[in-house]
Order: sequence, then structure tokens, then C-alpha cells
Amino acid sequence: MEDKKTKQPILIDIGKIRKTPEEPFLPLWFFQHDDLINAIDAGSRIKKENLINTLNRIHFMGDSICVLLRHPRYDESILVKAIPETIEGDELTCSWDKRHASFGLENFQFSYLIIMEQQSIILLPAKLLSIDSTGFKVLLPEESYVISKRETNRFPCRDVTAELTQSGFLAKGSLIDFSPQSFRIKVSPEMPSSHHGFNPDATVTIRLTSNGKMLFSGNCRCLRETHEIHEWEIVLAPLSEQIKRFQTRTVRHPRRRIFPPPMAVFEHPFFKRKVQREITDISITGFSVYDDAIDGILLPGMIIRGLSIIYAGELKMNCTAQVIYRKKQEENKVCCGLAVLDMDVHSYSRLNRILTLNMDHHSFISTEVDMDALWEFFFDTGFIYPKKYKLLQDHREDFKNTYRKLYQENPEIAMHFTYEENGRIYGHMSMLRAYERAWLIQHHAARPMHNKLPGFQILKNMILFLYGMYHLPSANMDYVMCFFRPENKFPDRVFGGFARELNNPRICSLDLFSYVTFPVGTPQSQLPRGWSLHESTHSELWQLEQFLKHSSGGLLFDVLNLGKKDPTDDSLEKVSQRLGFTRKWAVYSLVNSGCLKSVFIVNQSDVGVNLSELLNGIKAIVVDSENLPWEVLSVAVAQLTGVYHLDSIPLLIYPSVYSDVKKIPSEKKYQLWITYMRHSNKFLEYVRRHFRMRYE
Repeated sequence: MEDKKTKQPILIDIGKIRKTPEEPFLPLWFFQHDDLINAIDAGSRIKKENLINTLNRIHFMGDSICVLLRHPRYDESILVKAIPETIEGDELTCSWDKRHASFGLENFQFSYLIIMEQQSIILLPAKLLSIDSTGFKVLLPEESYVISKRETNRFPCRDVTAELTQSGFLAKGSLIDFSPQSFRIKVSPEMPSSHHGFNPDATVTIRLTSNGKMLFSGNCRCLRETHEIHEWEIVLAPLSEQIKRFQTRTVRHPRRRIFPPPMAVFEHPFFKRKVQREITDISITGFSVYDDAIDGILLPGMIIRGLSIIYAGELKMNCTAQVIYRKKQEENKVCCGLAVLDMDVHSYSRLNRILTLNMDHHSFISTEVDMDALWEFFFDTGFIYPKKYKLLQDHREDFKNTYRKLYQENPEIAMHFTYEENGRIYGHMSMLRAYERAWLIQHHAARPMHNKLPGFQILKNMILFLYGMYHLPSANMDYVMCFFRPENKFPDRVFGGFARELNNPRICSLDLFSYVTFPVGTPQSQLPRGWSLHESTHSELWQLEQFLKHSSGGLLFDVLNLGKKDPTDDSLEKVSQRLGFTRKWAVYSLVNSGCLKSVFIVNQSDVGVNLSELLNGIKAIVVDSENLPWEVLSVAVAQLTGVYHLDSIPLLIYPSVYSDVKKIPSEKKYQLWITYMRHSNKFLEYVRRHFRMRYE
């Protein structure tokens, strides 16, 4: 460009050119089903009165309809979205979807209105009255046509991101619609020219997410594709109607049909509407529902977050579930199985309570317990014997308050199982979350009840409970542990027998400790010269790990999770504090001339939360037995007792042979049993074989 007077070129400052403002954008859909339009006479009819009811419902729900337009120059048919506004007599006014604003739709030729009505497509041969850049007005026809009857319904989806990968090829976009048999995505390749690298005859992997959370991931085959310049639509079908989420279990939780049947209620992850299905059978690990063969909404592999299992219209259990399979059983019904992926501890306990009572009305799990009945049971069974009570009696009010919170407020860090009749307790067992990812079984006791075996029944309920709970991420249950006296025959047969028969300490281990009652008070002497006591360093913890690996080979170091405390608000210490409890631990090293001699785990918890106070005392792990005198070890322990407000605490010493060699007056021995819950099916099989336990 040049100035007409000076004939000099005019330089334009590109930076001062006013840019077109960014507008929301929605691509136009090309309509390629003219065969359906040509076959309208073969379809069924819908009267204007019914059509108006349908349009009013769409308006009420805030949904949209489609308009079939034809480009005046290129003779292409396109579908655009429109929002119904008002109906005055026979006249319908609609506004364009704002994301189509830049296309100049008023210049297109109007053809039909289209309503996507579940498995049907309704075509309205409406008469155009007016049209502009904001919307249009039409005269509704006396009759409209149902021009398509799909074998299965396709549901329009929103806010679902799609990612397609195939041998290094990557394309991203969104999910348009789906049915349980197939779904349609619109994607763009990662690079503009990379669509040439897509092979429609090969398997592809699809990931569907919403707000960064996984909704579906699986292998699919391409049914058909439609290419555009920068993006294309692909219709895909999952390769299987069943997925394999978990390892095969030799022992399965029994499925129950209960009355009234629970309901599964959730917002569908793809089309964001509330769905309700009646549960036909259920266990603590999953359930099944019936889906409609035509209007099906459950896709195998689909993850449903925020699903509620509602029993009797009142009791609600929230979980995350995944559709595992889809099997046709009747002409119009399909059975779908769902696995529970995660569930909060309270919901899990409530579900267990329902299922357990369905099997045996004497069995109770984490229900509110009559505290007078509990004290009567503990004293009558001798579980609180005179010597144990002597340790607790000066703190009995704190002790009572702790148990009231445990048994009536039901915090998520504690569980209890009781076997009752008319309010009287005949069997009892409880569990505590003892470390970050480890739970402690404790307080197993029973007394005779007619011809029943309450202690055995409680054990069965606990085993089934743990077997379902450990795979829930929110349970924090990688390990389960318990302490027992070797001379106690029942726990030694059940727990000790399993460890000995399995003979694999990386799955189930036994570590023997000596128990010493240690007085709390100001230390009377100091450590000798050359000795020091301090918080353990990373290198000292590494030495401890090597010692335990070679002396025991078990799971003790894994359970303690030393040096890896969770700094978040979900740590056991912070969760316990929020619930009004105390649970924390610290680790100290006893060193002589730079050489590690012993490591101390200083455990703190509420008084009596474990009746033997094994979570409210010190564990001494002696690394160098030959060169650690008892006199030095006891001085070190005395310096660590200042955090306790008791007259005495339990000191557990490992290895127990240390107390024998040093002639320490230990009062008893405790076996620490730990099992890795990933292999819990082996424990179930052991108990079934040796104790003829039936899990049905």
C-alpha cells in the first residue's frame, strides 16, 4: 500500500491492528444420513400435542435440539445446536448455541428440526418463519416423523476428555456419545499431519477422563471414522464385555440377596444425569444390577465415583465402583457386575453390618455397644485379670472415656466385632489402626453360648471383613498384625500355625519379644562416656533394616515404615488427633563410638486403648546383643520415659534371646504376628482347611 500524494509506501504497524475478540467455538457436524430423510414415510408419526410436550420438557431441563441446515453454495448438510425458548400457539422460537455464532447461520438454508430422543430420532418438517444471527422462529407441523429406531440407545455426553493412543500415535479430544456397545469420539492428532499414522484396522487404547479423574481405559476396535482437516470422528467398540480388574480369588465373598433390595444411585460419569438401579445381589466386594438391553448405560470398564448404596431408603454407603462385566440373561435385560474399588471405613462397616446380620442375627460389626455389658464381659471372661487391672485402675476414668469413644462414636481408626444375644456379649474382637498402613487385631475373647461357638464365629467375621477391606485404598491396610502369648493355644494355632506352615516371612512373619514392666520416672544415672542417645538418622535406620532382614527376614521394618511418616493431613497422627485420640511414635538410636547398638520405637497412645499397653510403651530392637549391657540399655530407656504419664510402661525387647542371655527378669514372651494382606487368600485357605471354616 502507498500514499497517493507522496507515492511512498505506507508501513502498517501490525501490533496496532485490532484483533478479533476470541469467541467460544463449537465445530459444525456434517450430516451424512440422507437415507434416513428419504425414508420418513416408512417411520411412525408423532402428533403435534405430544411434540409440544417433548419440547417443553427439553426447555425445562435446559437441553438442546438440532437444526438441519444446508450450505447455499457447497450443498453440504450440517447439524447445529439450538436452544428452545418459547412456544406461542404453534410457533416455536429458538436461539442458536452461542458457540456457533461465528458461522453466519442465517445465510444457510433451513431444512428440518431434529430431536435426539433416546433410541429414536424425531424429524420435524417445520416451516421457517424468520431467521437471523441470534436465532429463528418456525411453525410446528401437525405431524412429525420418527425416522430412526436404534437397536441400542446412544446418549450424548459432556465434559469427558478422550485420549486415543496406538503404537506411539496420540490424538486428544472429547467423547460425543456412547452406548454400552460402542462410543463416538471427536479427536485431533497430536501433530497436524500425524493422522496418517493411525491404523483403523489395529487395536487402539482409549482413556476417558473428567476433571483429571479416570472414567474408562481399555482396548477398542475402530468401527468407522470420518476425517476432517484437523480432526475426525471415530466410532469405537470395546474388545471385551468383561474386564479382569483383580487377581482370581480361590475364596470369594458370598453374594446375598437381601430384602428390601438396596439401590445403587449415582450420577452417570458420561452424561451427568442421576441414575438409579436395583441391586439384585451384593457382597462386601461388589454387586450386580440389571441394565436394559436397549437403553443400557453401563459400559464394562467404566468407573463410577460417588456411587451410593442405599438400603431401606435410609442407610447410605458411598463408594467408587467399576463395571466389570455385562452379560445378557433375558430378552430385554442384561446383568452387570460392579466391583467396589474404594469405600470409606464407615460405609464399609455399615455394608458389612447389613450382610453379616443377614447371615447371623447375633453378629454385630462396629455397632454402638452397651458399655456396661462390655465391662461385664471383659471381667467375667478374665480378659481383664487382676494384674492387668492393677496397671489400669489409677487411670480408670481415662480408660472408660477412651472406650466410650471407641465403641459408641465408631471412629474410622477402630473396628469391633461382637456376638450378642439380648444385649449380652458372648464373643468379642477389636482392631486398631496401629501404624500408617498396618492394623492391629486385639482383645479376642469369648464365653459359652448354648450350642454355639462365639469365639470362632467372631474370628470368621473378622477374616471376611479384612479380606474385603484390605484392597480399599482409604483403609490404609497393607498389613495386619497381632500380639499373642506363645502358650495361648488358640491364637498360636490360628496365627502362629499359618506362619509356620507357610514358611515365608515376607508374606507372614513371627517375631518373639520379651516383655518387661519398666518404671516411669527421672533416670537415676547417665549414659557412660562414649554412648549417645538421639533421634535415628537415615543411615542408622538402614542398618536396622539390614539387621532385621538377616535376623528375622520378616515384615516388622515394613510395618513400622520408619523414616517415611506421612506429612499430610491424612497421617495417622493427625487423623487420630482430629478424632480426639493420641497415636504417635518416634525412633531413637543408642550408639557407642559411632556403632549402632539398639533402636527404640517410643509408642504413645491413649491409656488402655490396648489393654496390655503394647501401643503405649517402648520397643527396643537390640542390634548388637554382645556389646550392649542391660545396665546401659535400661538407662537409655529411662531417658525416653518422660513422655508417659503412667507409673510404668511395657518394654518389649527384640530379639527375646537378649533377655535370656543378660538374665533380665522378663515377665512373659509375646509373639508379634504380621501378614502381608496382598496374600490374605492364603490365610483364608489355611483356616478353611485346618478349622473347617465355611465362608458361605
